[in-house]
Amino acid sequence: MRLFESSKLSLFEFKASVLCSQVTPFGPFNSFVQKRWLKPVISAQTRLEDRTRDSKLDKLTTHLKKLDIILKLHDVMSSRKRGPFVSLQLMSRWRNLVGLNVGIGAFVHKYPHVFEVFKHPVRCSLCCRISKKMRGLIEEEAMAMKQWELEVVHRVKKLLMMSVSGTLRVHALRLVRREFGLPEDFRESILGKYSKDFRLIDLEVVELISRDENLGVAEIEKWREKEFKEKWLSEFEAKYAFPINFPTGYEIQAGFRDKLKNWQRLPYVKPYDRKEVVRIRTCGGIESYEKQAVGILHEFLSLTVEKMVEVERLSHFRRDFSVDVNVRELILKHPGIFYISTRRNSRTVFLREAYSKGCLIESNPIYNVRRKTLDLVFLGHRNTREMPAPKEIKEFKVDGDGKMDGDWVIPMLENLDNGS
Repeated sequence: MRLFESSKLSLFEFKASVLCSQVTPFGPFNSFVQKRWLKPVISAQTRLEDRTRDSKLDKLTTHLKKLDIILKLHDVMSSRKRGPFVSLQLMSRWRNLVGLNVGIGAFVHKYPHVFEVFKHPVRCSLCCRISKKMRGLIEEEAMAMKQWELEVVHRVKKLLMMSVSGTLRVHALRLVRREFGLPEDFRESILGKYSKDFRLIDLEVVELISRDENLGVAEIEKWREKEFKEKWLSEFEAKYAFPINFPTGYEIQAGFRDKLKNWQRLPYVKPYDRKEVVRIRTCGGIESYEKQAVGILHEFLSLTVEKMVEVERLSHFRRDFSVDVNVRELILKHPGIFYISTRRNSRTVFLREAYSKGCLIESNPIYNVRRKTLDLVFLGHRNTREMPAPKEIKEFKVDGDGKMDGDWVIPMLENLDNGS
């Protein structure tokens, strides 16, 4: 009996496995079978992959990353005490330090207007140094930062005014130092120098001492005033609107224009008016809260020198600005206001209204110098016939014991002469 039951059970399991393996077609006689059609998931990653690309801004991002590597190499080379030149063999150890994926020799030879490669007269090894033109542009940028110091102070004050608590971490400012035109020693030269405006708390947090209401006007208000006067728009249309510039080839779906029009009219709490509290559960609360975050991000990018910043660095300001949304998803939701580029293994967000054909529309002194430096990188191997031949090094750095860098060769030559 037990044997029969076991054989019967195994036969039942076999039939069940066969039925499970067969796909039952949907029809009138088996309508009890339910099929669930999965709805396509729309996330930040899918929006990132399906976005309309901007070739001009993508190309600009590629060259900016190359310039960033060149500036990192300059910083490492200038920090050495032996001299302004470094052997290529030593520079090959800095690949991971500066984030370079190719050989250091190939990268250096690719930009002859930036690097000078020559043969050391004593050691007979290939050495490299920054060209005179490149050094001049770096010094010119430092001078432009000094001349633009008051404007930089105003921009830092506006950042602190956007903060809910009126404080920012010094580490966060250090991450966006280059984007805001701050010098390397901004803790002493900016925050310490203007002690009437800033106060350092535990050396890691900067606090705004007093608000300047004259600075509490967002950059977008200038555009709204211009639209109100020139295009004769009503106050209802222009009071909370943003400039929309879609990239070439962007597909506008049915009903999108009406949604965009309603979004442009939607009121929100402006970046410098943070006293009101947005109730998310009310009608239009989520949309108003997201539009408030768009206004903060728009103002942040407007205060930068080149109207661009890496997305990862924005996360260091989320708590201070009380932005509790996914920043990357927020950027991808508004392709007419922002553009995110993923070239060179980084995500950089641009303010679309500030650029035209890959160039900044309203320039500033620091941007003008950086554009000259970028044009030098753009040259590559072009116009190299006009370049003079690199001069040999005749002066050597004197060490602490009074000997020059090449004095170790002289005793060897004297011993050879005595032996002969």
